[in-house]
Amino acid sequence: MFELVKAWYVKKFSDPHSVTLLLMLVLTVALLYFFGSYVMPVLVAIVIAYLLEWPVNKLAQVLGNRLIAAIIVMAAFTGIALGLVLGIVPILWQQLSNLLQESPTMIEEGKDFLLHLPDNYPTLISTEQVQSLVSGVERKVLELGEMIVSISLTSLKDVAAWLIYLILVPLLVFFMLKDKNELTKGIAQLIPKDRKLIAQVWYEMDHQIMNYIRGKVFEIIIVGVVSYVTFSLLDLRYAALLGTLVGFSVLIPFIGAALVTIPVAAVALFQYGIAPEFWTILVAYSIIQALDGNVLVPLLFSEAVDLNPVYIIAAVLFFGGIWGFWGVFFAIPLASLVKALINAWSSKSESLLESMEP
Repeated sequence: MFELVKAWYVKKFSDPHSVTLLLMLVLTVALLYFFGSYVMPVLVAIVIAYLLEWPVNKLAQVLGNRLIAAIIVMAAFTGIALGLVLGIVPILWQQLSNLLQESPTMIEEGKDFLLHLPDNYPTLISTEQVQSLVSGVERKVLELGEMIVSISLTSLKDVAAWLIYLILVPLLVFFMLKDKNELTKGIAQLIPKDRKLIAQVWYEMDHQIMNYIRGKVFEIIIVGVVSYVTFSLLDLRYAALLGTLVGFSVLIPFIGAALVTIPVAAVALFQYGIAPEFWTILVAYSIIQALDGNVLVPLLFSEAVDLNPVYIIAAVLFFGGIWGFWGVFFAIPLASLVKALINAWSSKSESLLESMEP
């Protein structure tokens, strides 16, 4: 057993570049795991900087000055963000308030519908099964309500922190865009000289992360707008709120679409009952999800690493459990990073074995 471990170690880590890559990986993961909450504004700024790097780079090539390009892009981004917040958030808040006020009625109607199932389909479901299901749903609803209240009370203490973030994050983004080259050189000086594999993985992931963030933002906007327009045309209530939920559901591959189906179906059922309009909304929602998965995603993420859906779901569960929202958001790039690391070590091991052959 010891000889097997020794042979594996010699094969994978006999080269100093491999050891440096491993140490940098362990250090980065430990830093994010233990101090992630403290550097959260920096992480958010990095995400936004990746999103804005492409327009800044293109505009800098036209103007010949990166500082002016960064100022113009940041001003445009800030204006668009403020416009969206001031224009959309009040509508979403109003619809959410109305939905919460009507939720007790919706729950009662759903409960009544379930309790009448044994009368309509006595061979398929029994009264005891329905009562057990209703009790479980009521318990989950109470737990969800308690969790929402606790989160709301906790978030009140974080208002000052959010106000600080609203000032710090734009400043960090601006300086990251303006001084990209200087910051990159400074980080390079902190990395050991044996960094060939680090550079290989970095160049591969840098391009992929930029494409992923930009593509994911476009996907959220496109899916959200299309869902809102579709729900509005079908006269579904809370169209803006549901369209926003559908848009953000793409952050969690496969799982998000399944979860958002519940509120969409619940609102449609409450509004129309088991009627043709209800099935029309479900069919339209299914078409949107199918077009997103089979047309939009391949177009936006054509340069991303091809990953099996099993790996993507496993990455969402694993990284989401460690880092919460940001773990879910970066699940695909992190899974691609793991694949890139494996490829880098494998290629290094193969080249090492070839060099040892006579």
